[in-house]
Formats: sequence, structure tokens, C-alpha cells
Amino acid sequence: MSEAGGGTRRRGRPPRTESAGTRDRILTAAREEFSERGYEKASVRGIAKAAGVDPALVHHYFGTKEQVFEAAIEVAFAPALRAPDAIADGSPDEVGERLTRFVLGVWENPATRTPLLAIVRSAVNNETAAAVFRRLIAAQLLRRIAAQLDLPDAELRAELAAAQLVGCALLRYVIKVEPLASADLEWIIARVAPVVQGHLTGP
Repeated sequence: MSEAGGGTRRRGRPPRTESAGTRDRILTAAREEFSERGYEKASVRGIAKAAGVDPALVHHYFGTKEQVFEAAIEVAFAPALRAPDAIADGSPDEVGERLTRFVLGVWENPATRTPLLAIVRSAVNNETAAAVFRRLIAAQLLRRIAAQLDLPDAELRAELAAAQLVGCALLRYVIKVEPLASADLEWIIARVAPVVQGHLTGP
């Protein structure tokens, strides 16, 4: 069938002008799909349907479901990835409080908490999702924090600090264990920050 005279465009790879918009739609649909269904139940076909594209385009832009998940959570996790910046400025004696306040603040905000919940739930329930999450955390968060610590065991210190904060967030925002789930945020920061400080700069 001829397409002369402004007929229907052929299916397939979109023009360059549509590429960015298509990628964004796919990522948005992927975050929603993983959030609602979890990693195991989410599918490339479901993501494509929600984005209004052919499944082949999802594979074209991102590859496998694992790669779609990694791209989607990297965008969703972006606010938390700014944590190293939170410890860069200010006194070394207050780095624990700055990092604790920043990380728990990201969880406290409903706009950033919702995608984080989806990420954590997927990582807890599926090893493939957990592996993707570990790579992201190691490469873009923990190593950047460790790079700012002038200590020989900096990477382990960064991991211990992260474990403290992730454990607190998991109990408070995901599992919602009381009384931690309802405790005042400043009260929590006052008690957790010194422990984080010890991990990062203590003997």
C-alpha cells in the first residue's frame, strides 16, 4: 500500500523527534507496572501496552525485562542517588546527621517514597531484581560515598551506614513496625545519626 500523500506511517522504529517521548512513556509505564505488579508479574508486553507502543520498541530501547527494570529504577531512585552530595559540604563531625536526614527525608516525601517502595518490594521478592538493585546501589551510591571518606576501609563503612539507614527505612516505611512507623522523624534522626556517624568516621 502506498504511503504517498501523507498516508499512514509504517510501523517500526519511530523518527528521532519521537524517540525521547517514546522512551519517557515506556519508562513511566515500566515504573507503574513494576510498582503495581512487582518484578515477577510485570511483563514487557504489559509495559508496552501501558505505554501505547509495540513490545518490539521496548526491546529496541531497553533490551530485556531486567534492563527495563534497571532503567526504570535508576530514574525512580535518582533522588536517593544525590545522598553523596549531602555529605560533601559541612563539618565531618556532622556527616552522619546530614546523610541520615537526607535519606529519611527522601523516604518521608510521598512523591519519592512510592517508587522506592516498588523498588524495595521487587528487590526483596526476586533475586534478579535484587541483583539490579545491588549494582545500582554499589556503583552509584556506596562507592561515591566511600570516595569521600579518607579511610582505608571506606567502602565497608559506607555499606554499614547504608545498612543502618535502609534497615530503618524498611521497618518504618515498608513493614511499618510500630512504634517506629509513627515515631517523630526528628526523634529518629537524633538516635540514628550518631550510629551512622560512627560507621562513617569512627575508629
